[in-house]
Amino acid sequence: MAKRDFYEILGVAKNASEDEIKKAYRKLAMKHHPDRNPDSKQAEEKFKEAKEAYEMLSDAKKREAYDRYGHAGVDPNMGGGGGAGAGGFADAFGDIFGDIFGGGRGGGRSSGPQVYRGADLRYNLEITLEQAANGFDTTIRVPSWDECEPCHGTGAKPGTSAVTCTTCGGHGQVRMQQGLFSIQQTCPKCHGTGKIIPEPCTSCSGVGRIKRNKTLEVKIPAGIDDGMRIRSSGNGEPGVNGGPPGDLYVEIHIKPHSVFQREGDDLHCEMPISFVKATLGGEIEVPTLSGKASFTIPEGTQTGKTFRLRSKGIKGVRSGFPGDLFCHVVIETPVKLTDKQKDLLRDFEKLTTEGGSKHSPQSKSWMDKVKKFFE
Repeated sequence: MAKRDFYEILGVAKNASEDEIKKAYRKLAMKHHPDRNPDSKQAEEKFKEAKEAYEMLSDAKKREAYDRYGHAGVDPNMGGGGGAGAGGFADAFGDIFGDIFGGGRGGGRSSGPQVYRGADLRYNLEITLEQAANGFDTTIRVPSWDECEPCHGTGAKPGTSAVTCTTCGGHGQVRMQQGLFSIQQTCPKCHGTGKIIPEPCTSCSGVGRIKRNKTLEVKIPAGIDDGMRIRSSGNGEPGVNGGPPGDLYVEIHIKPHSVFQREGDDLHCEMPISFVKATLGGEIEVPTLSGKASFTIPEGTQTGKTFRLRSKGIKGVRSGFPGDLFCHVVIETPVKLTDKQKDLLRDFEKLTTEGGSKHSPQSKSWMDKVKKFFE
């Protein structure tokens, strides 16, 4: 499953304060703690999920990076996968929280390095309306953590190897006694990995991974809409301690179009026409995404009138047939007229006025309403 949004996990808004984030985490952790739900795998996963979300959002720098870039902006070595990030957990509950639930049972949960799935990545791809309608193939470059070749991902200098942590005995967790409570916490020496690297690899500084950019081919399906995502399985960040990699999500953003506005599978456009064309009617030509189309407007067409061209919209990725194109008439008022043109319009105005209200039924209706209003 794709990793959920950290704010969604904690059930807080993106502008939530530190105190609100901490309270939300405390509530979830108390509810889903594995020692309270010993036989529930679902509770354990929700606890891990909430813990990771809190560790990211309680750190100002990590939260800023996450707000800007999503999971892709969070350095996995700073706690994104939960390998060594126990600081936020302790900050929210104090150093004795774990043993309130597990210490009195003579051992609590099993210890040892934990395996975590890699974080998902998000890539924002901006495309045109035409590309969205017709679909296309493209390539993108995304940041990636690849296994360090010299050390083969071990983090140890070639010819050497990691050794078992003497502080925790390779379990990744240590237990301390504080009064009546037995406290289990992440080993401060190996940071929960259970291993110590005496001679780190010089290529990756002991991390075991190197950050690089990789090129991926992405197929954009015809009819895709703004905000939709395409999943590229296994192209997210690598897992921790041998866990599976995350996924890459390509999020589509459609550029504003100079002519059309999209609403679902339908397209809308404003269609300026002349005063004469609106008055006398006639055939007009309009653009569509598949070429030109023409239709006839009747005499006396008013501004705001909408004409519908069936199946001239977009066929969505989940639709069986295309949407429609809606053309909204806008009557353009002539500007920068010559004296002769102005005289002709005055003569025209005089003739229509002499003809009575039959030439301007909307004006008469409006004036009648105004008179009634002032009576």
